[in-house]
Amino acid sequence: MEDVYEPDEDSYLLLRHVERLVRGRVLDLGTGCGIQAMAAASKPEVELVIAVDLNPRAVGKALERAKEAGLASRINLVIGSLTDWLRGELDWIIFNPPYLPREEGISELSWSGGEKGGETIERLLKRAYEHLKPDGAILLVYSSLTGLDKDIFRGYRVELLEELPLFFERLFCVLLQPRL
Repeated sequence: MEDVYEPDEDSYLLLRHVERLVRGRVLDLGTGCGIQAMAAASKPEVELVIAVDLNPRAVGKALERAKEAGLASRINLVIGSLTDWLRGELDWIIFNPPYLPREEGISELSWSGGEKGGETIERLLKRAYEHLKPDGAILLVYSSLTGLDKDIFRGYRVELLEELPLFFERLFCVLLQPRL
């Protein structure tokens, strides 16, 4: 857990849609270096940004970058887990989770989403709808390498916003809205 996830193709894929869509009350789960939280906080139509990460070094790095950008007063940075901060009336949840399958002998929380890769996503989606406003939504990035249960998106309307083909995988950015 020492390493802080640095922006990569998945981060920039998600960032394009954060800049275009988010507003209101925003939760950035697994903030890493804080790129999504800062993009949200820089938008006048965003009233609150909570950025959460399990890794204290990530939260420290996100705070440092937010200060450099003059956005520290607009972002509440918290060391915690998914379930610690899934409460309240949120307009948006931004989630660039660890989504790759765990390699034998390697356990890196910044990229490994569990044995199949989708366990972190599954944990979030089981409860996230309870904490969104009726018109709230989730922006989620995952990979063609992520092992997801076929029913993972049950309970959500799913819109594929963008697909990014890479050499060895495809990245997907989806918009999820709870079915009421």
